[in-house]
Order: sequence, then C-alpha cells, then structure tokens
Amino acid sequence: MNNMDTTTSAQVTRSGIPKPLLWGYIGIIIFMMGDGVEQGWLSPYLLQHGMTMQQSALLFTVYGITIAISSWFSGVLAESYGPRKAMTMGLLLYIIGTIGFVGLGMAKLNYPVMLATYAIRGFGYPLFAYSFLVWITYRTPQQMLGRAVGWFWFVFTGGLNVMGAYYSSWAIDSIGYQNTLWSSIFWVLLGAFFALVLNRDKFTPPGNSMGRSKTQELLKGFTIVKEEPKVLLGCIVRIINTTAQFAFPVFLPTYMAAHGFSTIEWLQIWGTIFTSNIAFNLIFGFVGDRFGWRNTVMWFGGVGCGITTLLLYYAPQFSTGNFWLVTAAGVLWGACLAGYVPLTALIPSLVKKDKGAAISMLNLGAGLPVFVGPAIVGIFISLVGSEGIVWLLALLYFISAVITRYITLPDNAKTTHHMERTAVEI
Repeated sequence: MNNMDTTTSAQVTRSGIPKPLLWGYIGIIIFMMGDGVEQGWLSPYLLQHGMTMQQSALLFTVYGITIAISSWFSGVLAESYGPRKAMTMGLLLYIIGTIGFVGLGMAKLNYPVMLATYAIRGFGYPLFAYSFLVWITYRTPQQMLGRAVGWFWFVFTGGLNVMGAYYSSWAIDSIGYQNTLWSSIFWVLLGAFFALVLNRDKFTPPGNSMGRSKTQELLKGFTIVKEEPKVLLGCIVRIINTTAQFAFPVFLPTYMAAHGFSTIEWLQIWGTIFTSNIAFNLIFGFVGDRFGWRNTVMWFGGVGCGITTLLLYYAPQFSTGNFWLVTAAGVLWGACLAGYVPLTALIPSLVKKDKGAAISMLNLGAGLPVFVGPAIVGIFISLVGSEGIVWLLALLYFISAVITRYITLPDNAKTTHHMERTAVEI
C-alpha cells in the first residue's frame, strides 16, 4: 500500500474517497440503514409485550458479544479470504438471523429463539462493514487514508444512527413494527448489490499472507499484539471511544425526563448528536491528515469527549432544561466523538504487514462497547448514581488521551505520509 502507483493515486478524489470503491461506500450506508431500523424502539417494544428489563438486557448483551466476536474476525477473514467473501458471509448471517428473529422469535415471543437468532444477526454487520474497511485500508494512498476512513465512518454512522432512525420513525407508523424489521432485509440486499455487484474493484491478497495457512492467518488477530503492543493500546482506546455512546441510552433518557425533557425531545437531541457526529467524521479525517492522527485522537477525541461528556450531563441543570442549550452540548459531544476517526488510519499504519490483523483488533474495540457501555451502567449505577457514571465515562476519555500519547509512528511522525516525506528529505 505504501508503494501504490500513480495510476491508483489518480483514482482517489480530493475528497478522499477511492474512486474504485465509491459504490462500496454507497452500499455501506444503505446496508447500515437496514441494520439500524430497530435501534430506537426494540427494547421498549419488548417491554410493552411482556418481557422484563433483565430479559431485554440479556438479549442485547448476547447481541453485543456476537458483534464483538464478528468485529474481531472481520479483519483477518477479509485479509485471508478477501473482503468480498467476508462481506457475503456477513450478509448471509444477517439475513438468516433476521428471518429467525422476526419470523420465529418475535412472532410468538419465543425468548430462547429470539436469543439465538438475534445473536446470529449480530454476526452480520461487522463482517460486512468492517471487511470493507480492510479493503479501504489497502486501496487508499497513505496521504489520504485519514479522509478515506473518515468517509467510511460517515456512511457507517449515517446509515446506522441517522438514516435507520429516520426511516424506522416513518416505517413503524406506516407498515408496523414487525414489517419494519422484515424490510431491513430489502435494504441490506440493496446495499450488498451496490457494494458487491456494482463495485468491481479487485482485491489482491497481500503478499505476506501467501505463505501462511488460513489458521495462521486467523491467529494473527491474536499474535499481532505481541509483535506490536501499540495495536493493543489502539484497541483499548477504540473501546473507550464509543463506550459512552452505548451507556448513555441506558440512563440518560430517565435523567433528561427528570429535568423536563419528553421522550420525543430526547430522541431529537440524540438524533442531532449523531447528525453532528457524521459531519465531523469527515472533518476530522481531513484534520487528522494535517494536524496528525495521534494529535487529533488525543486532543479532540480524548480530551474533547471528556469535557463535553460532563457538559452534556450538567447542561440540563445549569440551563434549567433549555432544549437548545442541551442540544448544543450534545452537538459538541457528537463532534468530539468523531475526533477518534484517525485512529483507523493510525493503527494499521503501525505495521508494515498484517494490516488486516491490526484492523481486527481495532474492530474488536469497536464491537466491545455494545455491551461494555450498558455493563458499566448496570454494575455501578446503584453505587454512584447517574452523576458518578458520567464522571467515570469522562475519566475513561481522559485516560484514552494519555494512552494515545504512547501510540507513536516511527520518529513521532504525524502520519505515514509525513514519515515517508521526512525519509525522502533525509
């Protein structure tokens, strides 16, 4: 990848999207919209139909575990078998899980079936989306990698948290809850058509994998951290990145209600937060390529999220429930959350080979918060209350900034592009 020819470089637009992969980006946003149709309403729906909070929590915990496992496997599977095959596997698992969950589980509220099939569904999107991230990493010139991964997180978050929420808000009123879930199959198939059929880019397995067995390739997801310990640090930082994103929905709506915010107002705030986030995913991709990948993660991500997490929590108190001031605080938090985007460029650039294995660790860090966030709330909220949880989350962000300080490229280069330019000058 470091030696990409001028032809490939010319195929990358100034915006940072590799032209050969443009259809893939479009496919990801559509696929993730389909995956996100139930995010805002599934838990309340299950509670209204007789399930307990503990059953709902277990369902999402098991789902989060399979997401984490799939996230880890995605990088090494994509590098070993090729992203196209890994993405196809994710598509099939998603469809199988959805058919079982909606058709057999939800239709009769059969809880054991719901647990098993929702877990299968959880394997789907990480294999599809994160395998494409490996594709991006290998096909993008280093000097534009920050922007390319910024676009990836733009379409990923835009589909999952924004378009999925807006679509489902219309669909559940128009076609009903279960039909909304059934419709997700149409959207993921449409996304796969763009990403796997219209996208005709060829992925050549990296030369370093040719002499190894498939088992050795899979084990690289573990052994990479021994060869390059900074990859493990990156995984830890990635876990901290979105832990609050999955912790907040557990307790923040109740806290907001206590300060006069209705459920609709809270959902509007939450949607605005991620509208801000997807915009800044792009901005920080550009910022990272210029200000430095590590610097951006450390200051805008770690320090910025630590401060704005506290700001979001205390804004309802200090503003006496002013909707616009609380929304502004949320927008700032969503923007700083995007400050971690250059981590996706930084971590695979720590290694000259086995980039898929490095991305696997990063993807594991992306998957773990799905249940780490709610687990933190469940374990500590009875001890320290919602205020204590927020301070704990803010502390984690500050810790991530300290950890990021030690994730350095050779000669403390800002990006691999700066590193290569310095080498030429010497």
